[in-house]
Amino acid sequence: MSSIKIDRLNHTYQEEISMILMREVKDENIKFVTITGVDVTSDLSFAKVYYTVLDDNKKETTAEALEKASSFIRTKLAERIEIRHTPELKFIYDTSIAYGEHIDKIIEEINNKED
Repeated sequence: MSSIKIDRLNHTYQEEISMILMREVKDENIKFVTITGVDVTSDLSFAKVYYTVLDDNKKETTAEALEKASSFIRTKLAERIEIRHTPELKFIYDTSIAYGEHIDKIIEEINNKED
């Protein structure tokens, strides 16, 4: 499958998973999850779903809740997106935002030392 189709599918999955989490999942631990990206394999068998949470203290409970809700979310995706095979979802905490904040702090410290 071409990379354009995979990119479009990644974006569609990201939007739909976000909507499902916001509107249809009843678990309160999942309500404030932000889906930052989706990577579907070329054979459409697996999808890595990257997410972040507002409260870092809730990372573990959110990971458990997402794991429990993954089959429900996958079923809802199959209903919404017409594709032969809906991939298995693997939720992965996205550390890129925390890494970006860390880099920003380092740059700010360097700039403050120069002044």
